[in-house]
Amino acid sequence: MSAPRLLLLAGDYVEDYEIMVPYQALTMLGYRVDTVCPGRGKGEHVLTAIHDFEGAQTYSEKPGHRFVLNADFDTINYADYAGLILPGGRAPEYLRLDPRVIELVRAFAHRPLAAICHAGQLLAAARVIEGRRVSAYPACRPDVELAGGVYADIALDAAVTDGTLVTAPAWPAHPAWLAQFIAVLGARIAL
Repeated sequence: MSAPRLLLLAGDYVEDYEIMVPYQALTMLGYRVDTVCPGRGKGEHVLTAIHDFEGAQTYSEKPGHRFVLNADFDTINYADYAGLILPGGRAPEYLRLDPRVIELVRAFAHRPLAAICHAGQLLAAARVIEGRRVSAYPACRPDVELAGGVYADIALDAAVTDGTLVTAPAWPAHPAWLAQFIAVLGARIAL
């Protein structure tokens, strides 16, 4: 039996922790995580950015790593995947302008979908959150509310699940966000 497959959407200046940690954690749990980016192919990379909370009015940004893609966006078949992961950073800001990305997000609107931080911009642009409780980076609150979502104003280290949609405000929420996403996927971890 092959490992369940998850799809992870990337783009330049995706938040480093928000792509690296889910990729590594979900792979460690036995999932096959295919990472894709529009306009880039398998073996190519995206640049990441490290966002930190250092007491300013918003996060700071520093150069991150090169994250290597392991699948081709143009050849993905949505039916092959048990769920979709949308990391944040600056990538969602421009990825939401690609009609194929919007189609992808809509295809997972009622399937397991994990979105964190600025990925709320993708959910809003795809119009898949009307009436749903959604968290995102606080600066994305207007996007969520204008798309009809109910903004969940929660701690930076918390997450919220609404049906099959799991959202969180930023990378400090990884433990809660990933645990809730794994539950939505139907996995159980026994220690």
